[in-house]
Amino acid sequence: MTAISGQKTVAAAGTAEAIGTGMCMADLMIKALIGNTGYIYVGNDGAGDVSSANGQVLSAGDYIVLEQVAMFDHIYLDSSVNGEGVSWLLLNI
Repeated sequence: MTAISGQKTVAAAGTAEAIGTGMCMADLMIKALIGNTGYIYVGNDGAGDVSSANGQVLSAGDYIVLEQVAMFDHIYLDSSVNGEGVSWLLLNI
């Protein structure tokens, strides 16, 4: 099994960013960085955005596993604090 992982931070709180680009084709674990002081919002509202109103909320150290993610750019992140983010790990590659 090959491990593929990375990190993504959100430059400006309130402006969602895709977690990455390209194909994923695996389960994706997303974990809020332990040093975060605010919240991370994970999801996709269907229009390429996520916010506190429609995303899964993660506090520092919290994680979520999304099954069968096809493309990295289908998953969006936003944060309540500039520069905070997540680490991610592909599972079952």
